[in-house]
Amino acid sequence: MSLEELQEFDGLRGVRDQLTRFMMSYKFGLDEVLTKINILRDEFNYIHEYNPIEHINSRLKSPDSILDKISRKNCPPELDQIKAQILDIAGVRITCSFVSDIYKVRQMLVGQADLTLIAERDYIADPKPNGYQSLHLIVKVPVFMSDRVEDVTVEIQLRTIAMDFWASLEHKIYYKYNKSVPDGLVAELKKAAEVASQLDRQMEHLHTAVLRHGGDGDEVILMDQEAVELLPSREMLRAMLQSTRMRRSG
Repeated sequence: MSLEELQEFDGLRGVRDQLTRFMMSYKFGLDEVLTKINILRDEFNYIHEYNPIEHINSRLKSPDSILDKISRKNCPPELDQIKAQILDIAGVRITCSFVSDIYKVRQMLVGQADLTLIAERDYIADPKPNGYQSLHLIVKVPVFMSDRVEDVTVEIQLRTIAMDFWASLEHKIYYKYNKSVPDGLVAELKKAAEVASQLDRQMEHLHTAVLRHGGDGDEVILMDQEAVELLPSREMLRAMLQSTRMRRSG
């Protein structure tokens, strides 16, 4: 291998290492945000009688997808520019039962000290012209590397089950028609979005009515096996109760 070829090889290896570190930082940032969300979900599963988080999905854009987006946005193919302009390389989607749950989860996330809210778009209060609804958050989370701390941006989308179903169907239709969807289908999609929104309002109303009515003592709270294993045994509860009584009497 000639000196010129060796230098070119070293240059390519350096670029590869930079790209690998760049993509890994977003993977780690995604892991950090997912950990926060999973902690909230598990806490509600173990401690509370109601969990506002139904499903969690995540994705990391591929290098080819990133290249396609920087081309569409006329973004310079430089890592610092990509980091500044492409804010959805790492993404999380949280599906909730009710619209009110979306804003509750939003408050719990942005209230965390090491999570910084960069941007927010509320497509629930102001849906897109095609009917799309969702709450989008762009957050920044610190990732602690071996030699530095790097701030990574992650997009969080929060939707109800109805919103997610509509968005999934809309995506499939636009993909099938290569984004050239017939006007009739576009109108049907908009109408379906309005129906989904009405369903969310009706379900929220029923949920609120049940909460106001209160329980009659016959509810059965279903817990997964992992949650059941965390519950203290009756023997432990008796021992703790006896210890408490002894301390009080002493």
